Amino acid sequence: MADYDLILVGAGLANTLIALRLKAKQPHLSLLLIEADDQPLGNHTWSFHRGDLTDSQFAWIQPYISYRWSGYDVRFPKLCRTLVGGYFTLTSEQLALQLSENLGGQIMTGTPVKGLSEHSVKLEDGREIFAHAVIDGRGFRADESMAIGVQAFVGQVWQLETPHGLTRPILMDATVDQQQGYRFVYTLPLTEDQLLIEDTHYIDHADLSVERGRKNIQQYAVQQGWSLATLLREERGNLPITLAGRFKRFWSRQPLAASGLRGSLYHATTGYSLPHAVALADKIADISCMTSPCLRLLTYQFSRQSWRKQRFFRLLNRMLFLAGPATQRWQVMQRFYHLKAPLITRFYAGQLTPWDKLRLVSGKPPVPVIAAIKAIITPLIK
Repeated sequence: MADYDLILVGAGLANTLIALRLKAKQPHLSLLLIEADDQPLGNHTWSFHRGDLTDSQFAWIQPYISYRWSGYDVRFPKLCRTLVGGYFTLTSEQLALQLSENLGGQIMTGTPVKGLSEHSVKLEDGREIFAHAVIDGRGFRADESMAIGVQAFVGQVWQLETPHGLTRPILMDATVDQQQGYRFVYTLPLTEDQLLIEDTHYIDHADLSVERGRKNIQQYAVQQGWSLATLLREERGNLPITLAGRFKRFWSRQPLAASGLRGSLYHATTGYSLPHAVALADKIADISCMTSPCLRLLTYQFSRQSWRKQRFFRLLNRMLFLAGPATQRWQVMQRFYHLKAPLITRFYAGQLTPWDKLRLVSGKPPVPVIAAIKAIITPLIK
C-alpha cells in the first residue's frame, strides 16, 4: 500500500512550485517532499521578466514574489541602456515560508536518498517510502549526451553604510575586466541600502574560484562608490548553458519523471528556470492521472517541446562559446542589446519569431564569420 500519492525528491524551485500548485488545485492528494539538505530551496534567488509568464501564471505566482521593479539597466563598453518592463525576484526564504505554511507536515529535510523507483524512495538510513508516483527534482545531471557551457556565479547580499542610489536592477554590467570568459556583474537593489551583487561568468567549465568572485564583488563595490557594511547572505552556483545534445539519449537515462534542471528545463542561453518551473507546475496540477508512467510521459513531452523550441538558442550559444576568444564574448551580448526592446523581451521569453531569428544573425557579426560557421556546423556530441 502506498504511503503517499506523490513523492517529490529534491525540494528545489521546480518541485516546490509543483507541490504548492497541487496543494491549491488538488488538495486531496497526499504529498511528500524529500530534501537532502537541512532546509528546502537552499540559498538562492530566482528572477523573471513579466513577459516570461502568461497572465494566469503570473496571477498565482504573485504571492511568492519578494521584489519587483519596472525596468532594468545594461552596461557595456559601448552601450548603456535602460529597458522598461516588469522584473521580479523570488527568494528561497520567502518561498520556504510559503512551503512551510502550506505543506509544513509534508516535508522531510536532512534526508539523503539512496535510490528511486516508480513507486518508492529508498533513504540512506535504510527506510523505504512508497507512493503512486515519484518525481526526480535533484538538480542538474551531467551527461555525455549534452555539451554544456557554464554560467558560474558568486552572489552576496550586503547591508550598506549609506543608500546606494539605484532605482532598478543592473542585469548586466559588462564594463568590468572579462577574466576567464564573458563576465558581468548583476545587481539587485533590494532596499534603499541593501544590494544583491552577483559576479557572473559564462565560462567553459565550472571552475570559478569562490574567493575570486568575492574579491570581484569587493572591487566592484569600491568602483561604484558603495560602502559595504555587513554581509547578510552569500549564494553561489553553476547553471548549465546548453550548446548541443542528444535529447532522446539524455532522457533514456532518466527513467522517472523529472523536473527543473534534472529534466533540462531552463532557458538554454540565460539559464533562467522559473518560467519553465511555473509552466510545468500548471501542467502537472491539471492532470488527474497521478502515476509515475503518466508523469514521466508528461515531463518528457514538456521537456521535448522545450528542447525543440530552443534549437536556435543552442546555435547562438555555440557562436557565443566557440566562435571567438573567450574574453571577447561580451561583444555578442553588446550587439544583442542594441536591438529593439520587443525582440529582447521575446528572447527572454523564448518566443522568437522567424524574423527575430533572422535579425539576430544578420548584419556585421561580432565574431569572425568563418569561426561562426565552424561553431554552428561542428558536431559536439558523437
